[in-house]
Amino acid sequence: MMLRDTRRKAPTLIVFAREPAAGAAKTRLIPRLGAAGAARLADAFIADAMAKAARIANCRTVIAAAAPGGVRASPYFTAIARRFDAGLVDQGDGDLGRRMARVLSAYADPPGAVLIGTDTPTLPPAFIRESIAGLRQAQVVIAPALDGGYYLIGACGPLPAIFDRIPWGGASVFAHTLRRLRSLKVRYRIGRWWYDVDRPADLDFMACDLARSPARRQACPATVRTMRAMGLLAVNGRTRR
Repeated sequence: MMLRDTRRKAPTLIVFAREPAAGAAKTRLIPRLGAAGAARLADAFIADAMAKAARIANCRTVIAAAAPGGVRASPYFTAIARRFDAGLVDQGDGDLGRRMARVLSAYADPPGAVLIGTDTPTLPPAFIRESIAGLRQAQVVIAPALDGGYYLIGACGPLPAIFDRIPWGGASVFAHTLRRLRSLKVRYRIGRWWYDVDRPADLDFMACDLARSPARRQACPATVRTMRAMGLLAVNGRTRR
């Protein structure tokens, strides 16, 4: 059971993550990287997301995690939380919408909370800060992903039923969520778009992006180190596999 923390005076940044176990992490990358390689990359994504969150000033960081046997029994997430001085809560059961609603509603009391995933390692930290600031003007903030979903969702105050009847996993998640927000007459702000890394084509795109942009590499040092060690980041910006 998660309790509301009514003493908070700063917004909360929630990192939504799944333990990077081989065979269960980044499954759409397994054909390219193998089960162990996909899990290794997922671990780097989590490390970069947590490091980025920890650098957001005047913001509390919480990991909302999923792990076999629960997060309190997870040495992996216990170590991550200790390393980054973050709170640790369990996502709980249900589909993605139900789990996000459960976690976000627990921290949405003013000044609000923003939830991010771990699949956007190159995301500029400024985009997160902008979305957090957006909660001062709107009840909900949402930032779209290139694949038709979104990489960030935030709320300030009572959480509307914005996750109901959403076709999770498809290319119309963002569009359906906007329609839901409008039908509920919720005041919202849209953040800047970015790209997720879920499929081999996304991995190729990220490799090109990283090879060409020092700023992107600075945003995800763990991912850069891992990709180089795995032979995935070449000088010309193309993957070697």
